[in-house]
Amino acid sequence: GAALAADAAPRPKFRRVPLQYIAALGDPAASSGAGAETWGIWRLDPGPRGVMLRDYDRALKSRGNIAPAKWEFDAGDWWLEEHGLIMEKPDFPLPPGRYQVTGGREVQTVLTVSPGGGWSLEEGKLRDVTHLPCRSARYTPGPEGQCSPSQASQRDFPVTPGGPMPPVPGCSKQDYAV
Repeated sequence: GAALAADAAPRPKFRRVPLQYIAALGDPAASSGAGAETWGIWRLDPGPRGVMLRDYDRALKSRGNIAPAKWEFDAGDWWLEEHGLIMEKPDFPLPPGRYQVTGGREVQTVLTVSPGGGWSLEEGKLRDVTHLPCRSARYTPGPEGQCSPSQASQRDFPVTPGGPMPPVPGCSKQDYAV
């Protein structure tokens, strides 16, 4: 045991930061791939800072698109999570580097993101390091040019765990795993 541990490569050292959340695109069964330049990161938990769809007019639109938590809502590029909560946008792109990641189940591993957008996990698959019930989608104006949270239906929420986020009339949608 001790000899094996001495010969093993040292684990990378990480600087402890508050919990952050990655918005990822990719095949859930993949352990590496390309496209991480399209991934984002929330440096603060967006849930408690969000605004429910039913409160959009009162809590965002009528306040000049400034949420009670002081983030700015972008009507041309907005996010919803699986309970119908409008969230602030993550920071894009996810910077290259090494991240300790987990989906809160069995796998805790290292995600490496390269400057060219390549990514790889030391262990497990993308689905192992995302929180399966958490869903989010990015909504942008579709061909009609009209895309607003007021067009979304609160009846479409909550989303079935692992299911797709609902379409919103007038919007293009990109689902993300978190």
